[in-house]
Amino acid sequence: MAGTFELFVDDDSQIRFRLVMPDGHVLAVSGQFADKQAAAAAIEEVRECAGTGLIQDVVRRVPVLSAPPRSTPAMPCTVRRGGSITSGPPESGRHGTRISGNAFR
Repeated sequence: MAGTFELFVDDDSQIRFRLVMPDGHVLAVSGQFADKQAAAAAIEEVRECAGTGLIQDVVRRVPVLSAPPRSTPAMPCTVRRGGSITSGPPESGRHGTRISGNAFR
């Protein structure tokens, strides 16, 4: 299904358009235009070039940041023979939650 171009007036009282998918999701919003005719002409230009437009990656590389420290410590667990895992603090005297090794297949 095709999307819809909607003309609207922004907060600066300028004409703009947005491309909306059939489910209501907004894919794109234009810049400002002085009048509806200029916006309609820009929509025609988008229709002509969007179908054949290439993707150009102009995003600069961003260094990967380390993860922030956890706010709660990880729950200790024990892996037993046969593939079962017992989780929970060992000092609690409880066995914690038992997870079958089949759950990971």
